[in-house]
Amino acid sequence: MALPKLKVLSLTDAAADRVKAIIARAERPIAGLRVGVKNGGCAGMSYTMDYAEAAQPGDEVVEDRGVRVFIDPKALLFLLGTEMDFQTTKLSSGFVFNNPNQTSACGCGESVAITPAKAEALSGASR
Repeated sequence: MALPKLKVLSLTDAAADRVKAIIARAERPIAGLRVGVKNGGCAGMSYTMDYAEAAQPGDEVVEDRGVRVFIDPKALLFLLGTEMDFQTTKLSSGFVFNNPNQTSACGCGESVAITPAKAEALSGASR
């Protein structure tokens, strides 16, 4: 019996619409959005996002809802199974990562603690 395929990252309709709007306003040609994680913040890690003009060697390329996302290979196990959303409240708006690997977050909301998924889970990830 084959293991179910895990998607590295998926986007909600709201996130896809927001990324499309941001890319449409970019001042240079953009191939997609680069998503990763970096060490820092009071909880240990934070999510990173930037424009991507092209894929970098080793990037995982995810296409979802008409958006291309490039994932840094060092972030794959930290992001496996994550859903990216865009939420607007009375006081703020921004991207939110619903990450099954996240174990805690800091009070200010700027950083998270993430336990990487097991490497075996990556072999079942969709490409």
